Amino acid sequence: MKLSALTGGDETATVTGFAIDHRKVAPGTVFGAFEGARVNGEDYIDAAIASGAIAVVARPDARVEGAVHIADRRPREAFALLAAKFFAPFPQTNIAVTGTNGKTSVVEMTRQLWRMAGRHAASIGTLGINIEGDNAKTGLTTPDVVTFLSNVGGLAREGVTHLAFEASSHGLSQYRTEGVPVRAAAFTNLSRDHLDYHGDMAAYLTAKLRLFSEVLAPDGAAVVWVDDPNADRVIDLARARGNRLISVGKHGDTLRLVSRDPTLLGQGLVIAAGGREYAVNLPLIGAYQAANALIAAGLVIATGGEVAPTLAGLSRLQPVRGRLERAVITRSGAPVYIDYAHTPDALEAAMQALKPHAAGRLIVVFGAGGDRDRGKREPMGQVAAAHADSVIVTDDNPRGEDPAEIRRMILKGAREAREVDGRREAIAAAIAEANAQDIVLIAGKGHEQGQIVGDMVLPFDDVTVAREVAA
Repeated sequence: MKLSALTGGDETATVTGFAIDHRKVAPGTVFGAFEGARVNGEDYIDAAIASGAIAVVARPDARVEGAVHIADRRPREAFALLAAKFFAPFPQTNIAVTGTNGKTSVVEMTRQLWRMAGRHAASIGTLGINIEGDNAKTGLTTPDVVTFLSNVGGLAREGVTHLAFEASSHGLSQYRTEGVPVRAAAFTNLSRDHLDYHGDMAAYLTAKLRLFSEVLAPDGAAVVWVDDPNADRVIDLARARGNRLISVGKHGDTLRLVSRDPTLLGQGLVIAAGGREYAVNLPLIGAYQAANALIAAGLVIATGGEVAPTLAGLSRLQPVRGRLERAVITRSGAPVYIDYAHTPDALEAAMQALKPHAAGRLIVVFGAGGDRDRGKREPMGQVAAAHADSVIVTDDNPRGEDPAEIRRMILKGAREAREVDGRREAIAAAIAEANAQDIVLIAGKGHEQGQIVGDMVLPFDDVTVAREVAA
């Protein structure tokens, strides 16, 4: 493809690829040079050109010599839109999900519901790329824009017609998902997270809202969990832009959750839609899983799915990896659940989901990640102390911080909790004390296959460890 076909100019050079890492530049590459939190890509412009970059997308005052300077005051966005032209075409139907919690479950549930309806569907997010049950890792909730667009274009070439992807606040603020036409977008909820990056809740919400104010197609649909306190902001945006609004929740107009009754291994739902009520046996436990399932149903309906078969499909949903996943039943008869909950709200939701199923105690094991929002640690301890009968505070991904200091900050909110140094040891302690009437929740890492200590990623899977120590 000629550069002129992307820029509309008269450049004659042939584009062979796109890169935001100068080490991945090859002859014919378009290089994106952006200012980041830790690295300034403009410092590597010369190196990229030396490696064969034919064009550089950067701020107008960046110094570019020996290659075409594509100047833009929002270079990330400009780069993404150019790259989208290069990697297109994309699947016909694309939906995006944002919110603090539930994104991974919603995109995977949407993929499953599409699949039940005979669509060739895929999902992209924290769990990687999932297509027809096959999974490939991407490493981030929202991968870098080159990886994302390349993957989406590749899925289209494989015949995927329907794609659901997570739109994280980082990804939205850094234009990582720009260029793919989004027919429907969903908002799950908002609670404290990533304030180490965004600074405050207002900036965090603003980043999320970009999905609706700029990314969602003007004639697209906004699917909103209306029971969240921040839902009105999304609804106002959707109405201002003329989007079709699909409201979901206890107060939803499109899909209204009439009732929810916990069962041994799931929950019975009554959902009102289009003047009718539908009874659904959802094979997943917890109020927030019911919310995720209804949002997924809303997205499928927003993209042409029929109401009755879509809601019937909820009874066939499979659990999502690391999201209230039952890992093992101990020798004493106690079920052990794994969940990705790593914010105060998510931890509270996971405990509230399990508590009705525990005839005895709810035993919780969790920690907090290092080099991340420190302000959520004490509240996580407070939430655990308020809702669990036995709390064990241990390590998560300490990264560059002292694990003992992280635990100390959590324990300020859970002074009666037990501190156990070492995640395997903590899991073993919880399982050892659990009786037949108890439930064990291991929270924080969910699907993750490693533990980040310093600059190393050590093999660690909560599900595997739970099974090993319970054997």
